[in-house]
Amino acid sequence: MTLSASLPLLIIALTLEAAFGYPQRFYAAIGHPVTWIGRLIGALDRALNRDGAAFAARKAAGALALALIIATVVAVAAPVQRLCLSIGPLGLVPLALLAATLIAQRSLHEHVARVAEGLEREGLEGGRRAVAMIVGRNPQTLDEAGVARAAIESLAENFSDGIVAPAFWLGLGGLPGIAAYKAVNTADSMIGHRTPRHRAFGWASARLDDLVNLPASRLAALLLTASAALDPAADAGGAWRTLRRDAGRHRSPNAGWPEAAMAGALGLRLAGPRVYGETRVEDHWMGDGRADATAADIRRALRLYRRACLQLRGLAALGAVAVLI
Repeated sequence: MTLSASLPLLIIALTLEAAFGYPQRFYAAIGHPVTWIGRLIGALDRALNRDGAAFAARKAAGALALALIIATVVAVAAPVQRLCLSIGPLGLVPLALLAATLIAQRSLHEHVARVAEGLEREGLEGGRRAVAMIVGRNPQTLDEAGVARAAIESLAENFSDGIVAPAFWLGLGGLPGIAAYKAVNTADSMIGHRTPRHRAFGWASARLDDLVNLPASRLAALLLTASAALDPAADAGGAWRTLRRDAGRHRSPNAGWPEAAMAGALGLRLAGPRVYGETRVEDHWMGDGRADATAADIRRALRLYRRACLQLRGLAALGAVAVLI
């Protein structure tokens, strides 16, 4: 697929997903493409990840599993794309509907907004229940400020790997591109952990996920910084300074970029020490502002997020115009 076709496809997909999301009745009836990919990953994990195997053997098995996952989703997506495009320009519409299922602008906004609503209506327990739906850390270890920070951090990180990265790979590779990206990202979320079972088997998934998210994380940070420049209640200069100073100090090679931009824009401190399950993870703080984030700060972050999503669509439109001229 050429850029002259993939960029209009990207614009349509982003617009449709922002407007409608993925209807809950569809999820209840047939699940979601990511859950289908997840079932394949789970099956390969059970079949290939042998507890008694040597570290190197499990590492190789994990690489094989990842290759099979990517090959499977591309083998499905490529002929579907060819079929849609064979009917002419109108084929972009069904293709965009399919691609939109792999982008999460609307659902991310809804999940993070529920954390603000939970804090506002029910206090700490309401916030903990809502934030448990979007973060892996133990919500019982979080006070109200910790809940608010966790929601904002999740918003920033998932803006990168749930919206910007899928959009980037859709723009470059059409439906097979975004499908392959989601396969890698889902594999990382399921098996890319440094646990005894997945330290070796998930190594390839974790490393490839870092690589494919690298351009999007930088772009996401720039979009958040640009959004701050358009918001009188945000600090674009602070976002840029924090980004340059702190992004590289995060334990993740990618998550620190959007988190640092968001922290600087809002005058907050994000990341820092956290507890996942029973494990405390020591990480650097992003930003040097307030640590006592509130529901109002979540609302401010969502406003920046909405502007950044709009700018992403605008960037895609500019790219489409440039390619067509």
